[in-house]
Amino acid sequence: MRFVLRFFGFLFSVGAIFFLIGAVGLAYGFWFYSKDLPDHAQLANYEPPVMTRIHAADGSLIAEYARERRLYVPIQAVPKLVIGAFLSAEDKNFYKHVGVDPEGLVRAVVANLRSGGAREQGASTITQQVAKNFLVGNERSYERKIREALIALRMESTFSKDKILELYLNEIFLGTLTPGRNLHGIAAAALDYFGKSIHELTIAEAAYIAALPKGPNNYHPFRQRKAAIDRRNWVIDRMAANGYISKQDAEAAQKEPLNVKPRVVSPNSIASGYFAEGVRRDIAERYGEETLYEGGLLIRSTLDPKMQAMARKALVDGLVRFDEARGWRGSQQKIDLAGREWGQALAEVSSLGDVQPWRLAVVLEVAGGRAKIGLQPKREASGQVGKDRETGLVTADGAKWTRRPVERAVSVGDVVYVEPLADKPGQFRLRQIPEISGAIVAMDPNTGRVHAMVGGFSYDQSEFNRAVQAMRQPGSSFKPIVYATALDNGYTPSNQIMDSPFVLDMGPGQAAWAPSNYDGKSGGLRTLRYGIEHSKNLMTVRLANEVGMPAISEYARRFGVYDDLLPLLSMSLGAGETTVMRMTAAYSMFANGGRRIKPTLIDQIQDRNGRTLYRHDDRKCNGCDAEKWDGAAAPKLTETREQVLDPLTAYQITSILEGVVQRGTAQSVKAVGKPLAGKTGTTNDAKDVWFVGFSPDLAVGVFLGYDQPKSLGSAATAGQYAAPVFRDFMQMALKDKPATPFRVPAGIKLIRVNAATGTRAGGEGGGTILEAFKPGQSPPEYVPPEPSADEVPQAEYAPAPPPGGQRAVGVGPGGLY
Repeated sequence: MRFVLRFFGFLFSVGAIFFLIGAVGLAYGFWFYSKDLPDHAQLANYEPPVMTRIHAADGSLIAEYARERRLYVPIQAVPKLVIGAFLSAEDKNFYKHVGVDPEGLVRAVVANLRSGGAREQGASTITQQVAKNFLVGNERSYERKIREALIALRMESTFSKDKILELYLNEIFLGTLTPGRNLHGIAAAALDYFGKSIHELTIAEAAYIAALPKGPNNYHPFRQRKAAIDRRNWVIDRMAANGYISKQDAEAAQKEPLNVKPRVVSPNSIASGYFAEGVRRDIAERYGEETLYEGGLLIRSTLDPKMQAMARKALVDGLVRFDEARGWRGSQQKIDLAGREWGQALAEVSSLGDVQPWRLAVVLEVAGGRAKIGLQPKREASGQVGKDRETGLVTADGAKWTRRPVERAVSVGDVVYVEPLADKPGQFRLRQIPEISGAIVAMDPNTGRVHAMVGGFSYDQSEFNRAVQAMRQPGSSFKPIVYATALDNGYTPSNQIMDSPFVLDMGPGQAAWAPSNYDGKSGGLRTLRYGIEHSKNLMTVRLANEVGMPAISEYARRFGVYDDLLPLLSMSLGAGETTVMRMTAAYSMFANGGRRIKPTLIDQIQDRNGRTLYRHDDRKCNGCDAEKWDGAAAPKLTETREQVLDPLTAYQITSILEGVVQRGTAQSVKAVGKPLAGKTGTTNDAKDVWFVGFSPDLAVGVFLGYDQPKSLGSAATAGQYAAPVFRDFMQMALKDKPATPFRVPAGIKLIRVNAATGTRAGGEGGGTILEAFKPGQSPPEYVPPEPSADEVPQAEYAPAPPPGGQRAVGVGPGGLY
């Protein structure tokens, strides 16, 4: 008996020693692997990278920016179906274990031993996956697994199960359906794979997304379709076994095809490349690249998608109209079709993605006055060329503008752009990418909100935004600033200026500067109104000389056209360089009564939590927060905008610019049939053509020119090319709008005057108009001229600038019209 007791005592002692050694070993291992573990508490304040989204004014999405495509969804908003799918696929005991699942661990060890290490099976719980993704990293080793398990245990003691699951569902990588779109989190995956929110997912769809964490590339819906369906159906089985769905629902879901439908790019995104890039640049400058791509900002832009489409069409039509008038330049390139399937060969040719309805095509046959073409196949989300093969015909009608028969215009293998003929199904019109470029901007003149901005023919072709980045001479479209300066300093629209030669002596050894009118003629005394309506250079230079270029430079600064205009007389003819955006904003100040506006592409910016970071309209409204109406007068917004021009002057210049449309250089714009005002601008050698104009509620600027400036043609004018773009846009934009006249401010007197002389209308005959005068102003009375022989006005000579000094009058490139 004593022996037995001693034996058991010995065993107990040995066991105690081994237990102590094991405990010490475990303690040491715990200390060793825990000593440099990352602080799991940092997850409490974790904000995952979330994509920034830009919306149009109507709420539609126009762009997203992210390094990881993620939309963060709180756990309370995740449907139980989706939670059930992920728990069934990844961790059925999630709500039971303490961070590590012993059952799953034993199962994995046994499986790995059976495979001899050939295929390792993981046993990570969802908590461990969160620890790995956030804190540990992806190194494959037993040491990493130990550290992962230790952090998981700590996390379970610190965070609720729901918080851990929320982090997991929003962080997990779920594949790349289309190139460049790395999907993180269930919300982004639901949108890209099925075009749905997570609340709209079916059983089969939720199960497929839950199948992806194990290896998105292994279950790609197009490249690995069978494996994807098998894995999805396995998840559906697990969901039924775990009680999340019924057996009948599971069987029905497993019979469904894998209906992955890659998210379709919004038409707004296609038409709004330049606008979206403008917003992106603005956000990056305000908050930095990291906040832009990871901050989850919600941006409400000023974009009007319908107006953007109209602006793009008007500009593209104008560019094409100019380009096609100069003839057909031939195909984009040529491909050898010998021994090759044409669809695959054409798919390898890069094409512009934002020129719809244009499509790239290859000429397959040419005979009998027509060409058979093959249209570029669409690519599937997998990146593979689709099997669809569309063909069509280019007949004489489609090549008529080239002024060549079809056989001379194209040949087999030519790669060309074509556009469907709306009235002739299956037939197409030849197109070519214009060499000329341009820009158009449309904004609200009262707020500066930019409704539309197109910076060129195609954003895919060139990201250079000619609306805000191209510095070009505005030519005569700058003249209204000169005349506004004069009207704001005592002149009236009826004042007369001599339209006759003007010569500036440049000093010893230098040629004199002698500007001229576009038509090379001069006509004696003319009214200020006439000078703008008919864009007279000589009158403008004389007026600038009288008013003084320093004053004009100051007004140009006030209007934001130039920051510091050199006080040279040639600058009065628009020789300085500015942008379409600046010119459109300046004309907006004529339309809004002379108040400064700041152009903006952004209405409001909110952070990921919905807090407003920025709002363009910073006016205060006292009384707008009243809980109920007590009979008091309606609250009014506090006006904070600077008055840069007398409202009466603003109306006078607006009235004169209406005359440009009615009687002057932009009469083509009359076709719109609504009250409009504006001014043409054509620079030296017609290198740039402009039209900037407005209605009471919409200001629009148009510019056309080559990126490398060169003449558009010896006879080219803004009235011929830029004004029609403005006209076409306004016809679309104002189609359903009433013909609202410009508001006449209090204090303006409308007096009928002789259109030619500006004198009060009397018995002298000739046409009359209503002219705008300020208080204390009136037109001169008509005085019959004394009989005299006709005299040709003589040139006026201005003296040379004083030695060593810069006078207000000076010289620059000059000669603009």
